[in-house]
Formats: sequence, structure tokens, C-alpha cells
Amino acid sequence: MGDDMDDVLFPNHGDDGRAAVSRRTLLAGSMAAGAATTAGCAGADTDGSNGDDGGDESSDTVFVFNTGDKTISIVDVASDEVVATTQSRLTASFPSNQYAPTLTDEETDPLWLNVDEGVRALEVGSLSTVAAVETGTGANWQEVTPDGRHLVVSAREPSHAQYRVDADPGSDSFGDVTATIDRTDEGGRGDNDGPGPCDVTIHPGGEYAYVPDLYGDTLTVVDIEAFEIETQVEVDPVESGTAPAPWMGTAAGDGETLFVENNEGETGTESIWDVSDPASPTEVTRLTSDDGLGSLPLTSEIGPDSAVGYVFTPETEDISVIDIEAGAVAGRIDLGGKAFVGTWDPAHEKLYVPVQTADEVAVVDHAARAVTETLDVGPDPYGATAAAVRPEVDTSDSRLERLTALGVDPDSGTSYCIGECACGHEW
Repeated sequence: MGDDMDDVLFPNHGDDGRAAVSRRTLLAGSMAAGAATTAGCAGADTDGSNGDDGGDESSDTVFVFNTGDKTISIVDVASDEVVATTQSRLTASFPSNQYAPTLTDEETDPLWLNVDEGVRALEVGSLSTVAAVETGTGANWQEVTPDGRHLVVSAREPSHAQYRVDADPGSDSFGDVTATIDRTDEGGRGDNDGPGPCDVTIHPGGEYAYVPDLYGDTLTVVDIEAFEIETQVEVDPVESGTAPAPWMGTAAGDGETLFVENNEGETGTESIWDVSDPASPTEVTRLTSDDGLGSLPLTSEIGPDSAVGYVFTPETEDISVIDIEAGAVAGRIDLGGKAFVGTWDPAHEKLYVPVQTADEVAVVDHAARAVTETLDVGPDPYGATAAAVRPEVDTSDSRLERLTALGVDPDSGTSYCIGECACGHEW
């Protein structure tokens, strides 16, 4: 891959709309639809608490976003059963999931999704929209800080920008953009007019965010409080004549390690970085297919002990298991279909992996490092996140009719990334 490398994550939609428009919204249609979906209690806790502490039943829940029909499948973590599927009128391919499972334990807490021309927050108890931020692009990735105060957004072309959003639902400025970094002046490889910030992951210390730059071939470190670039590290290719093209990343819970996926060469590579000094990341290892890595790594999650990484490699329809200390591929987990992302349950014991081409979720037990369950969900599942709250939803066949009666277009509010894609990459 040289300077003319195709844009494989998101096709350029023009250079308009760079300025962000932030708004806190309690839309009448969304709230009415939310009320409609919560009327009925299908999928509520067996003790009727719906997330309250009054009973012994766990409310730990995984939300799976089915891109085929814009529904959300609601999974009970304790039983590994799909307890409800509800029409959402939107779908998310890369919802915020790194710290969300431990932050969302109240009904009014938000789930942050990449949708439309920006990001959106759904109140976890009702799945209704409570905040939205426009970024001027359909290619967005976002992550909430460990304390839940900030949402950091990477917005790719045409915006090429970082946004910081007030993520505290108790704040008067909840949902407002509190700071912006316009990165267009950095330029990018080939004809790209910016570095293409292409994911964001936040160090568990909460001070810094790491942004792989697809067209800049850099790893950018953002100081979250100052909201300025602290450090920018050049990423070198492993072979001459190729572009490293770093695009996605995940910080480990112990604060020592960062995984970065690179769309490099024919089969992609995986980088392991030392972030024990959070502001000065240093690459330790670059894994390739010759090391047993699955083809074209896209995203990753890191186990609760920070000793094992799970890299989603959709082209080979499996997960590459990485021994972090050894810096080596320790094995592969067959999924029987293409999967692009996964999310941990709130206890960080099981990894839930939507397998898009099988309309299933594979449940990977961390202790066993194997798939222990497969759950049937809606069509084309892509993104997933989790919470310690279970919304009450109505699963009756009349939900679409009610939305139509409310004047709500059931085709509105889609994520850019739908169907068999990874934000522009056709598989």
C-alpha cells in the first residue's frame, strides 16, 4: 500500500460540515417511542426490579445492535439468553464499550453510540435519545472516560477532528461539546486532507486518550483535560513500500499495554505498545500473519487480568488470542462467521461477540478461552455494549405500528456502518 491506498474504512463524503453542532435533546418522538417500548415489561428482571437493588437477580445486560433491521437484542448475562428484542430505529457499529459496563448502573445513565452524522446517547433504562452531537461526518468512534465525565470522539473525514463532550447525565451541560481539536492542518497520506483519526481508546488513568491515525500513520496522544495533543508518535511499516495505516486500538486495564490494529499490507498487523508512561507510548511488538495472526485485524478487547488480548479478525472468521507478556499469538478461536467487535459483560468475565454473517452472538468465556454459548439474535448484528441495568421493553408485533402512528420514520437514525461493512470496508 502506497500513498494511493484506498480508503477502506469510510468513503469520502465531501468536505462540508466541519463545524460541530452540539445539542441536548429530549425529542418528543424519541421520548414517546421510548415510552412505547417500555410499556409491557417483557425482558424485565425476574424480581421486577429492572435494575434496582431490591432483589437478588442480576441486571447485567448486553445490548446487541442488529444492523439488518435496526433492532436491539437484549441479552441476560446470568443466563446467556436473549430476553427481548426491541425496535430502536437506529443501529450502532462501534458503540462506546470500554468502560460502559461498569459506568451504566442507573436507569438514567447513557449508552453512547455512533449514529447518523455524529454520536448519540440513549438512556439505558428506556433506550430513548437524551443527547446528540453532530460532527460533520458519518465516520465516528467514541469512548467515555473511566469516571464517566467526558466522551472523547474521533471524527474522520471530512472533519478530521477530536471532540470532547460532557458525558455526565447529572450535569447542566450534558451532551454539549466542551472542547475541539481541528486536525485538518496535519494533512494525510495521498489525497487525504487530514490524518484520519480512526478510533479512540482511553488509558485507565483517565488522563490520556490514544488515537490511531489511518492516513497520518501516527499514534496521537490527547491530554483529555487540556484537550490538546500531548504526543504524536510516527508508526513505521514493517515492510518498505507499505503504509502502516493504524486504525483501531484498545488500552489494557492495568495501564501498561495498548493494542493497535493496522490495516497494513495484504493481511494487516497487530501492534503491542508499552504505555506504562501514558504520555509516551513505545511500540514493543508487531505481529503479522507469519506469527499466526488472523487476517486483517480490525478491533480488539483485552482480558480482565491484562495478560490476554482478543483480536477480531473477520476475514478468517475467528479471534486471535494474544499472550501479552510473550508478545505472541497463543491460539485462535473459531467463530464460524465474520465478527468485527466484542464487548465484556460488567463483571469482565465473558466476551460477547456479534457474528454478523451467522446472526448470532458468540459468548467467549475468558477463563476457558473458548466459545461456550451461541445466541440467536436479529439480522446482521454488528456492535455491542453492556450495562448493569435491564430496560423494560415491549416485544409485541405492534411496535412498528406505534412508531408510525407517532410520526416516527422507522428507517431514521441509522448508523453509517450497516450491512457487511466496517465503515466502508466491504467483506
